[in-house]
Amino acid sequence: MEIFNIHGGAKLDGRKSLTADQKIQDIPLPGVLHVPLQQHIGVPAEAIVHTGDHVLKGQLIAVNDSPVSAPIHAPTSGTIERIGDHPAPHPSGLPVLTVTLIPDGKDEWAELPPALDVDTASQEEIANRVSEAGIVGMGGATFPSAIKLNLGQRYDLETLVINGAECEPYLTCDDRLMQERSERAVLGVQAMMKALGVKKGLIAIEANKPKAIQAMKEACADFSNIDVVDVPARYPMGSEKHLVQALTGKETPAKGLTADLGVVVHNVATAFAVYEAVYLGIPLIKRVVTVSGKAIAKPANYDAPIGTPLEYLVELSGGLRVQPQQLLMGGPMMGQPLPDLNVPVIKGSAALLALVGDEIRNKAVMPCIGCGSCVIVCPAGLLPLDMASRIQHDDVTGADDIGVRDCVSCGSCNYVCPSHIPLVQYFNYAKGHLKERDIETKNQERMKTLTERRKAREERNQRLLEEKYAAREREKTLAASSGTQT
Repeated sequence: MEIFNIHGGAKLDGRKSLTADQKIQDIPLPGVLHVPLQQHIGVPAEAIVHTGDHVLKGQLIAVNDSPVSAPIHAPTSGTIERIGDHPAPHPSGLPVLTVTLIPDGKDEWAELPPALDVDTASQEEIANRVSEAGIVGMGGATFPSAIKLNLGQRYDLETLVINGAECEPYLTCDDRLMQERSERAVLGVQAMMKALGVKKGLIAIEANKPKAIQAMKEACADFSNIDVVDVPARYPMGSEKHLVQALTGKETPAKGLTADLGVVVHNVATAFAVYEAVYLGIPLIKRVVTVSGKAIAKPANYDAPIGTPLEYLVELSGGLRVQPQQLLMGGPMMGQPLPDLNVPVIKGSAALLALVGDEIRNKAVMPCIGCGSCVIVCPAGLLPLDMASRIQHDDVTGADDIGVRDCVSCGSCNYVCPSHIPLVQYFNYAKGHLKERDIETKNQERMKTLTERRKAREERNQRLLEEKYAAREREKTLAASSGTQT
């Protein structure tokens, strides 16, 4: 299959050898699980359990009352100790409403829904099962997966692309999953294709994962409509729009979706979660997490229940060799900085990194030397320096005019900048400012519309009153005229 060139991108030091050969390990249950109700893009789930309740593994403990949301299930059996704020790996950095569960050690299952027959199940039945299982994008986006599985109702879709690129340094959770659980992941792909109504599936894996490529090819041997494609190991190949461009040669429209091209992209870990939900009735209550970085004594890959404290995973990894200079949830390019280890694993937690020394880029910012490296590597074809300059001069509108909203925050420009200018931070600030401005504009437009409607209503009511008054006057005049004639 032909692979098309994409603009920009950077060749990174993968540093995956720390865990590439570490098989996925099941872990003993921790003494406590902190399960946040906000583990996905959209509206937080709403708890339906109370302090003191005993719950079973897989039991629904929080429901989604919004289309863009996802339910939450108990990772094991035990007692609800409290429902309140607890630190979580959330972009705001603030505590979020969390269900704290004390495991009883029995790991006793709740009654699960029956398996679906993918051959006879409808598209709606599969998508509903995925929704009920609380599955979200596990590559880090955490967008409710069922919504994307319903895109076939609105778009003319042709292809499902499974993202197994795993282009961020250090991360090997998807690599190990593809090696060890390939057959089940492919069955998940088949179920997703049925839900989308597409006939073609592509599993894209970076070429630096030969064992995963081989395992997935063997698992696809009986599926003529699913192909495994190795793509260049060039960051950010895992960005869905760039992955689709590499596979199809087509560029996703600005502010558009890959569905506009007839393509939907899901992560390979999401495909495995779909398999468990569809074939076994198991909701999303655990995920594979890479624990790595030079500060970790024994880097590893763990199958961790949702809610597992990160400090517990570090203990299982032999503790810290040295004090880390940076803690990240996710990869070093797009991961979420953590203040400490007092946060839990959530559905989007691909990795915990504890980095030191040469692993982090924490150098003094110097003036731009005009080398143009940021322009060369930008996969979105933007002008990072020009955008940053405008933002520095409070010209966010100017930055918007030259495409700051198209920035995918991949960090490639930061990575290559010899002056260590925090370009992505500028862009994220601008995008946040623009989002707030858009919200304010929409609110103003809404208020204007409401005011205009109220004014129109008042004018209409006044007109009706005047017409009613005029009618009465006419009646009086007619009555008076009639009396005079009599």
